[in-house]
Amino acid sequence: MDKVKVVIAGPRGRMGSEAVQLVNRTENYELTAVIDHKNGGGYLSDFEGLSQYSQVPVYTDLAICFQEQKPDVLIDLTTPEVGMFHTKTALEYGVRPVVGTTGFSKGNLQELEELCQEKGIGCIIAPNFALGAVLMMKFSQLAGRYFNDVEIIELHHDQKLDAPSGTAVKTAELIADVRANKEQGHPQEKETIPGARGANFDGMHIHSVRLPGLIAHQQVMFGSEGQTLTIRHDSYNRSSFMSGVKLAVDTVLKIDTLVYGLENIID
Repeated sequence: MDKVKVVIAGPRGRMGSEAVQLVNRTENYELTAVIDHKNGGGYLSDFEGLSQYSQVPVYTDLAICFQEQKPDVLIDLTTPEVGMFHTKTALEYGVRPVVGTTGFSKGNLQELEELCQEKGIGCIIAPNFALGAVLMMKFSQLAGRYFNDVEIIELHHDQKLDAPSGTAVKTAELIADVRANKEQGHPQEKETIPGARGANFDGMHIHSVRLPGLIAHQQVMFGSEGQTLTIRHDSYNRSSFMSGVKLAVDTVLKIDTLVYGLENIID
């Protein structure tokens, strides 16, 4: 059985370094190269803490990497600014992307879906790779059928660039699909400090917390007469995301379309 050839974008990041270890310990995966926008021309072993990867080349140019290495899968764990470019480039070269970068617009997703159809290959974009977080989103969608009033509080480390998180937005989208439309709160409520009620998504409110010491956490609070329901998920380290990354890599090899969210590929 041939090994799955994998390229990782963002190997110096905390998520990227976890993905490097995942590929290294998975028997049927082979790490053929990494993409790093600042350091090219050397080997992954040049980076601190990665000295054992002396045969893995580092590229700054994604196209050249794909031309020379001909990988099967790109795992992209970079930033919203470059995630779209990386994903498009991978599809154009026939490489199947597994993307953990958030910040894709509906227009971006439509463009990528059309590119998947044109190339006949799959792409998976996951706002959250933690399987517990995916279940939290699915449970929240189920609750949204019965509770019209809901607020989402997402909590992340203070180095996260986008707010609200992709997980919070995806959760709100899933709930909005089944929830009766409602503008929450008192109709005459007024923010005495702008932003106090958080972002408004289809009448729901999303609140973003950024503090050192946090990793990735979210709670979805539902309320109705005389009761509340809270659904919460916590990731305490980044290894919690790797089971979802592996599931996405194994699945993207078998599909020929765009999948947005792991909830679409778990039973």
